[in-house]
Amino acid sequence: MRPLTEDESKTVFAKLANYIGKNLVHLVDRQDENYCFRLHRDRVYYLSESAMRMAISVARPNLVSLGTCLGKFSKSGKFKLHITALDYLAQYAKYKVGISPFPTAKLGRSEIPSDIWIKPNGEMPFLYGNHVVKAHLGRITEDTPEHQGVVVFNMNDVPLVRTMPLSIPSRSSYGLVHFIGHHCGFHPMIGFGVTSRSTVDTRKLDPTAIIVFHQADVGEYLRDEGTLF
Repeated sequence: MRPLTEDESKTVFAKLANYIGKNLVHLVDRQDENYCFRLHRDRVYYLSESAMRMAISVARPNLVSLGTCLGKFSKSGKFKLHITALDYLAQYAKYKVGISPFPTAKLGRSEIPSDIWIKPNGEMPFLYGNHVVKAHLGRITEDTPEHQGVVVFNMNDVPLVRTMPLSIPSRSSYGLVHFIGHHCGFHPMIGFGVTSRSTVDTRKLDPTAIIVFHQADVGEYLRDEGTLF
């Protein structure tokens, strides 16, 4: 475990800023306690300094995880956000996307995430790693630009997941939604992605056109449980 280098910090902050913009300052300058970013086994963790000091006493081979895992660096130096970062992305996201039977509905820009509803035939494909198409789009924050990071929310008012679950035993894809909701707590956000078009351009697209490129979803707690943490 070590602090991030300057280049690593820039890479991580740039990725986070694509989703939360200037709200990034709320992660760096907190009122409750000082927080820091630490690198451990190619993964970037966000945690309080008090938790970091306790983790120092743990031998590196025995340290499995600490704080919240935001993502992982590849061998080529690229940083990928993990689904485990969803709590912070949803809390400070400027743009949101949801899926519902009402494709013309919109959601105004907000600094605070709000619930969005999604019909089952649009929700399940996303939970299995597929992109969001226009036919499944219900609400999107007004004036969302192209290639903007967005948080995707459940629109059926059925809570699915809290993004910091306890240990999850091995499971097949059977009962995915029920299992996640039962074992991991309850929140309406189901993942995040990057827009393929702006809000204005979205209105001109065909129903099968991709609106949001999938980046991560809560189904990864089951699909990638062996490598996620």
